Amino acid sequence: MITAFVMIQVEADRIPECAQEISEIQGISEVYSVAGDWDLIAIARVRKHEDLAEVIANRLSKAEGVLETNTQIAFRAYSQHDLEAAFALGLE
Repeated sequence: MITAFVMIQVEADRIPECAQEISEIQGISEVYSVAGDWDLIAIARVRKHEDLAEVIANRLSKAEGVLETNTQIAFRAYSQHDLEAAFALGLE
């Protein structure tokens, strides 16, 4: 699984609507409204690098109100939560 963090600048009056639209894109697992230089941060999780082009370049960046994006691709996860999920057998 490939994880990417996408920082997004949005037209100020479109933040809630844009966040909702982005959250509905297949491959986007979470969208956060944040303070600072960016308005939203989306987490993309896809199986192949090529899928990032579809999710981010072809869908997310074309959402109405998106002004700019900056994508960071994760190499490795270190949180205990992610490690537990990776080894879970799904027997709950």
